[in-house]
Amino acid sequence: MLDSDLAELYGVRTKRLNEQVKRNIDRFPADFMFRLNQEESDRLRSQFATSKHGRGGRRYQPYVFTEHGALMLASVLNSEKAIQASIQIVRAFIRLRELLATHQELARKLAEMEKKYNAEFKAIFEVIQQLTEPPEERERKPIGFTP
Repeated sequence: MLDSDLAELYGVRTKRLNEQVKRNIDRFPADFMFRLNQEESDRLRSQFATSKHGRGGRRYQPYVFTEHGALMLASVLNSEKAIQASIQIVRAFIRLRELLATHQELARKLAEMEKKYNAEFKAIFEVIQQLTEPPEERERKPIGFTP
């Protein structure tokens, strides 16, 4: 997500968000955040029809945050929305851990049942196992318009 989008989401100005990033730069490694290059920024500007340089537009290339960077950002900002977002993210991780534990228990029970029953049900167990495996990650398309 762009810095301006996250600033709006967390209820702070983009300038304030970027100040906090600079003050806490050690919390944002390359896999959490990066800055668009000039070409990417120009493509983005043409897509959003924002103002040109020197006419009130951005002076710097925007930061882009991964989901990990957005989480870290919520922890360094002090707005009410950022604090609530941090709390919700922590709760989501707790719920995810609970679901993972349940999933492991289900996988164990399926394995036991598979051992118990004969080959007639093997096809059913294979389909269930395929459905419980995480999906493969797809290749992501680059940001902006590409001719």
